[in-house]
Amino acid sequence: MRKFTAEHVSQGHPDKFADQFADAVLDEAIALAHEHGNGSDENAAPSQRAAFEVLAKDRVVMISGEARMGPAIRAALDVGAIGRKVWADVGYPDPDMVTVLNHIQMQSPELQANADRDGAGDQGIMVGYATRATRSMMPPEWELARDLCRDIIDLRTEHGWIQADAKTQVTLDDEGRPSRIVIAVQHDESVVKRNGIAVDNMATCNEIKQRLMPLVITPMFGADFDPDLVSVNGSGSFVIGGTIGDAGVVGRKIVVDAYGPRVPVGGGAYSGKDPTKVDRSAAYMARRIARTAAHMGIRGANEVTVQIAYCIGKVAPEMVTAVTETGADISDWVMSRFPDLSPRGIIESLDLWRMRDRSWRYQDTASFGHYGNDRYPWEQIADVAD
Repeated sequence: MRKFTAEHVSQGHPDKFADQFADAVLDEAIALAHEHGNGSDENAAPSQRAAFEVLAKDRVVMISGEARMGPAIRAALDVGAIGRKVWADVGYPDPDMVTVLNHIQMQSPELQANADRDGAGDQGIMVGYATRATRSMMPPEWELARDLCRDIIDLRTEHGWIQADAKTQVTLDDEGRPSRIVIAVQHDESVVKRNGIAVDNMATCNEIKQRLMPLVITPMFGADFDPDLVSVNGSGSFVIGGTIGDAGVVGRKIVVDAYGPRVPVGGGAYSGKDPTKVDRSAAYMARRIARTAAHMGIRGANEVTVQIAYCIGKVAPEMVTAVTETGADISDWVMSRFPDLSPRGIIESLDLWRMRDRSWRYQDTASFGHYGNDRYPWEQIADVAD
């Protein structure tokens, strides 16, 4: 049997900061469209277009990309304030010292015409997956890595030495049991000093490991889990993190965002893109289809992988395939139960402009994965016949 490994990163990882900033700007543009629309096609949410990119290094953040917004929305959209709020929300210090550069340009009229005709905003292949191995229907190694990362960050309130930037990695052995755990967690300077004197890297690793074992490892993996199978801060000191330690760019964690390396990745990144972009919307729909089919056990399925391919400007997908873990082809079942996989059909099915349900934000999806969270409409089982 194969072994499986997956990693996860916290909201304070620099790439995840970039993803969250891009999606926070998208959320605000949609909210302003609902506020200022008033029947105006120019300002209405379905008329908005966005594909935002973010680069962050040190305390300088640049947002660029393309957008189409009505003048009322463009005037009210304060990207500087949004960027500094996200900076503070992820746990970075001194948001008032952050410089936000706005280089958002108007969308290409050629791309605009595609979306206005309800065609796909780009070509690509989107992948959806679901397994009955976990309650969330996500791969177990991905779920463990995510939960471990989230538990570490949740400790920040009570344990101030833990800082915003963290990564986790979990390996399952050939029987599906956790066999290796890797953690990197940013910490304050007090951890690496004794009486004001710096200690060596090995002492730092051991200190952090001893602190984390009873806090997160034992509660999640049990008191009998071998500490020798846990690696913590392999390079020693990790005081300098976030965008100060490394640059952050949108879309560099697409495997973390999706299902981990067990499942193929298709299309492109999700964050910063409005729902006319099939990279995002069709990937969400593929997940809903896969989850529905696996939940219903179509043709004995315990796992389902769905792929949907599009051509730019075209309404109907170029390809729809779905297979189970045994290789059984259930594509015919998918196409008969989900006949409208056009961009407009997907947006309406999942309510991706959120005109009725505002209980979630696109920014929420940019931390701890786009799947496995019951609040998202694509995580709901579709009401279809078997």
